[in-house]
Amino acid sequence: MIPVNIKNKLMKRIVLIAACLLLTEVLPAQNPVLPPGVYIADPAGRVGPDGKLYIYGSLDESTEYYCSDRYHLLSSADLHSWQLQENIFTAASKNDGAQYANGPLYAPDMCYRNGRYYLYYCLPDGTEGVVTSKRPEGPFRNGLKITGPAQIDPAVFIDDDGQAYYYWGQFEAKGARMNPDMKTIDTTSIVEGLVTEKKHFFHEGAFVFKRKGIYYMVYSHIGRQDRPTCIGYATAHSPLGPFKYGGVIIDNAGCDPAVWNNHGSVVAFHGKWYVLYHRATHNSATMRKACIEPITFRPDGSIPEVFMTSQGAGAPLTATKKIDAERACLLFGNVRIQLMQGTSQNEALMAIRNGDRAAWKFINYGNGVRHCNIRVRARAGGRIDIIDNYPWHGPRGSITVPADGSWSTISCEVTGLAGIQALWLQFHGQPGKDLFDIDWIKFE
Repeated sequence: MIPVNIKNKLMKRIVLIAACLLLTEVLPAQNPVLPPGVYIADPAGRVGPDGKLYIYGSLDESTEYYCSDRYHLLSSADLHSWQLQENIFTAASKNDGAQYANGPLYAPDMCYRNGRYYLYYCLPDGTEGVVTSKRPEGPFRNGLKITGPAQIDPAVFIDDDGQAYYYWGQFEAKGARMNPDMKTIDTTSIVEGLVTEKKHFFHEGAFVFKRKGIYYMVYSHIGRQDRPTCIGYATAHSPLGPFKYGGVIIDNAGCDPAVWNNHGSVVAFHGKWYVLYHRATHNSATMRKACIEPITFRPDGSIPEVFMTSQGAGAPLTATKKIDAERACLLFGNVRIQLMQGTSQNEALMAIRNGDRAAWKFINYGNGVRHCNIRVRARAGGRIDIIDNYPWHGPRGSITVPADGSWSTISCEVTGLAGIQALWLQFHGQPGKDLFDIDWIKFE
């Protein structure tokens, strides 16, 4: 993450945080894996000794700067029911866990060892630190600087022989052996340039795992569109390299008009492998939301690229249930996902212009549907075309939205929608005008 005038703005927004709040929301395994109004980026996935998947990440709170002065925690035992635990660690205010510095907390990582959870964090001055707890949700207190690393994005890997390794860096990844205390590194073992921007398209955000004797480093990859929108990877036969470039695992280009970066991890959970990543919202490089997609490995250990979906780790979305507009996985044009004005509990597709498109992948239409209902708020008004996997077939139905400025549910007949397909909506209306907002879609 590249800070933009962050420290001064954040100091004005410091709040007193009294305690950790536990919010449990039962959600289908859909992307993003967060409730409306919560923006967790840079997801580092770790499976705890209790078998749950824990996702640690930075917390976005503004379209004007990256991250905030606290971390939330997302966890699941099955990738369907999620728990959001707020304020597990903060670097400011009454419960300051890193009293030697104030400011935003950038991308974290966590590891579990000998009955303790070690949370690694970084700050805008280039320092990195560690804090511990007996529980995955904290409380985490008394953060300590880690001597040696300077830059951002810490990551920890424990090999099969028990040796731990520490990784960090921007534009090039560095690594070193950790000492047994898990709080210091062996500075004599530092290796620079494990992966680089020139040879591996490395931007930042290293994360290391091992599978079948191969060491994988995944990272924010800047090889496309001059932006680090990809999660890429490199492989090695030793935790400190040399690493050979592997390719792209996922690209989040198309999630938002202003998307800038990607950052994530790869984790095995219940016998399957997943990539965790984030998507931007609000026509900004920030306000990012954690997402998940299943991945596979070829016999040689390489990873085929996967694409963003709405269903995530679950089954295709059911057409006859409400499909939230913010589940869209591809957006083209001016359209973006953002909070509805006056609420922190609902997101919608907004700022829709003529020629924009949005996609949801994938939808299960079963034996077929006959009607489409869309909850819209009219602005200039216009037309919505409903399209399937095959745009050359033409619209499967069209809805006209009058320019009356109100929320309403508008319906139309549809044909040819059956089985599992992508859903595309294409928008038409007066050029240069916001046409309408969309809250949800439902078929009958």
